[in-house]
Amino acid sequence: MMRTRCLPLALIMALGAPMAHADDLIQIYQEARASDPTLAGAEATKLATDENVDQARSQLLPQIAAALSFTRSHGGSNSPSFIGDPSSGGNELVLGSTSTAYTRSLGATLDQSLVDVSKWTALKSSEFTAQAGSATYDAAQQQLLVNTAQTYFNVLTALDALKFADANEKALNRQLEQAQQRFEVGLAAITDVNDAKAQHDAAVANVISAQNNVDTARETVRQLTNKEPGEFKKLREDLPLDHPTPDDPKQWVDLALRQNPVLTSSSLNVDAANANVNTARAGHLPVLNANLGYSRAPTWGDTNTNLGNFHDSSDPKWGSSIGVTLSVPIFSGGFVQSRVRQAIYQRDFAQDQYELNRRQIEAATRNNFRSVIAGASEVEATKAAVVSAQSSVEATQAGYEVGTRTIVDVLISQQTLLQAQSSYSQARHAFVMDGLLLKQAAGVIEVKDLQLINALLE
Repeated sequence: MMRTRCLPLALIMALGAPMAHADDLIQIYQEARASDPTLAGAEATKLATDENVDQARSQLLPQIAAALSFTRSHGGSNSPSFIGDPSSGGNELVLGSTSTAYTRSLGATLDQSLVDVSKWTALKSSEFTAQAGSATYDAAQQQLLVNTAQTYFNVLTALDALKFADANEKALNRQLEQAQQRFEVGLAAITDVNDAKAQHDAAVANVISAQNNVDTARETVRQLTNKEPGEFKKLREDLPLDHPTPDDPKQWVDLALRQNPVLTSSSLNVDAANANVNTARAGHLPVLNANLGYSRAPTWGDTNTNLGNFHDSSDPKWGSSIGVTLSVPIFSGGFVQSRVRQAIYQRDFAQDQYELNRRQIEAATRNNFRSVIAGASEVEATKAAVVSAQSSVEATQAGYEVGTRTIVDVLISQQTLLQAQSSYSQARHAFVMDGLLLKQAAGVIEVKDLQLINALLE
């Protein structure tokens, strides 16, 4: 007698018992939007890149600095010399002297760049880089939309696979029991029992594997949202199989070349690299700066000689200075020429990256467009295949009972039904994802696209 196999607790929960709460696509996205570290990192990178504009602009604005210094100096001399005697008013011969002097200076300076091409081109480059960073952040936001939908439908596909595998196992278990009964009454050979048992054992293994796939898919959602997901709403049966609008791949490619944020970022990086080339070449050009100073530096000290001690001090008034400095580079050991060559190589790399991204985006747009068109037909074909496979199972089973079909035929038809059901589930979910991927390639995917898909869940 065959023993009835008990389903694991996790399988019972997945198939029957409801979770603590139900999640739909928008709820998963909102949780991911609030906690996804990848998107948070992209936002931080964008904000950090934006600061380059302020830093570059600051070099064109006045630079004001204040300084305070205090200096003590001590020295001596053994050489005879004449110095003025404060008491007599004349010059006296001294054989040696030591002195200690103190100076305290206080001042402020203002420097203003008047003509420096490199600073203006550096500002232009930073602006292009900041715009490229914004486009990269937009791409990260769009990628999160796709990642959320992909992880969600991966769970739905895994749940369907588990449901089909469990139904297949139950059907094969009934076939095994029937084969065992027919063998006991002499209506079937032992090979029928062995074939049925082999298929049933494989079905049990498939159920275990399918359950593991469900757990893995759910864990991916938990990693994305940092929360334990609940029960997932399924895609309804009457799925609209609309073609893309516009129904022309060339228009989608043109749209992608205009609006895809990855391509936009690459184009802006080329512009920034061109500005960097001009910055490097500006190293050959003169630089004109204006400066203004305001300072005061009193000094005092003592001088010791054989005539006695003398104390000197000065208390100058505040003084100011203003000037213009013209710097003309002549030779820097080849440094400027090397920087120019380096900037040109980096610009060439940026152009190559743009060309690579352009080709990839064009190919992805065309492929996703074709996938949507083919996916609609595939959903219809796989749906028809499920109906046919189900009819085949019923007919084969009836033929086996009257002796016109063998147990192998029954097992094969049951396996065909399982494959048809899995293909239908995957085709439905892939059709939805292909539509999102097409919009992502074109750079027009939005939250409302997820909302439209969310309306198809039940």
